[in-house]
Amino acid sequence: MTRQFWVQIHRWAGLSMAAFLIIVAVTGSLLAFYPELERLINPQLYPKQVLENKLDIATLAELAQQRVPYGQVNAVLMEANEESTVISMNARPDSSGQLSELGFDQLLVDPYTGEELGKRQFGAISEGMINFMPFIYKMHYNLALGNFGMWILGTCALIWTLDCFIGFYLTLPQRRKPPSPLTSLPVGAENKNIWLRWQPAWKIRWKSSRYKLNFDLHRASGLWLWLVLLIFAWSSVYMNLWDTVYTWTTRTVFDYKAPWTEFPKLNKVLEEPKVGWRQAQMIGEQLMAEQEKAHDFTVERVVALILDRERGIYHYVARSSRDIQDRRGGTRVFFDADTGEFKLVLLPSGQYNGNTVTSWLYALHMANIFGLSYRIFVCALGLVIAMLSVTGIIIWMRKQQARAGKRSL
Repeated sequence: MTRQFWVQIHRWAGLSMAAFLIIVAVTGSLLAFYPELERLINPQLYPKQVLENKLDIATLAELAQQRVPYGQVNAVLMEANEESTVISMNARPDSSGQLSELGFDQLLVDPYTGEELGKRQFGAISEGMINFMPFIYKMHYNLALGNFGMWILGTCALIWTLDCFIGFYLTLPQRRKPPSPLTSLPVGAENKNIWLRWQPAWKIRWKSSRYKLNFDLHRASGLWLWLVLLIFAWSSVYMNLWDTVYTWTTRTVFDYKAPWTEFPKLNKVLEEPKVGWRQAQMIGEQLMAEQEKAHDFTVERVVALILDRERGIYHYVARSSRDIQDRRGGTRVFFDADTGEFKLVLLPSGQYNGNTVTSWLYALHMANIFGLSYRIFVCALGLVIAMLSVTGIIIWMRKQQARAGKRSL
């Protein structure tokens, strides 16, 4: 396959992704500062004062159930909204098994007092500014189009990943005709010559014509940031195609375990587990303490208790010394929602190499590592990705104009 073939592939891959990449890039820049922007826009969703001790998860779940008797609690997320707690809920099925509309899927409460701070249907921008940042998140994750949008962006992420390698190849200098047999070159001269011819690809000619500047911005920015762009492209595959492409690929290379690989879905969604929230909290604490000793890590604080009704499994989540993220945590124990039987422990690092790689990909993508400086970098990176898409479109338009001009002669 000729170089021109890969030029065409790169061009049409970029054009097919451009609009979507611009959307996710700009929204991603905002999401790098999600907590700060959410607090700035919706201060009412945060506790008025920080007390010494928080209520436990079971108490918060029970208070939510009392407050919304026609709903059912699916998760208590202690740190999903920083200092406030998010309780995920849906409507309780009626006697015929049908679900009515609850009107919201998140109940935000003060973790110190249990006081209700707000309700919202996550991402429903029609509710106003209370959902501005959740809407930005959904635009970034699935274009606010549900599963259909998730598949669109997942496909784009896969194309983007492959196109990273094609774009890198196209920056390499083209091969020259081999020298005459009568010409002798010093040892290493050919490699040095290739490097000298590759150097312009890394440079931006700031004082050149608009076309050359636009081309350099596209090529050099992509080259300097190539590894970071590849990381974000592949982690986007994980975000959207986690249970298909990402899982299959990762398990081909690494030892990788996840809830969707270890626990099959039940024939029927579990509505009333035999283990209630109070008992689930006790079992989770006990199992986490056992795994803490068995795997030699230290638990810092509890983060969440989640009921996966499709698989009949509780997730007890804590932040531990195995976590690599700056905020929240991903150390999890899983147990049966009917029997309390221990099923699995998953650590963010140091257990399965595929899970360790995935934890790093997730933390890097979510700007949840290396502190403020990295979050600023990710915010700027989103703008650079948008710029790469725009400059790519401009390059294509200029070449189309040039071809049209030649045909008119």
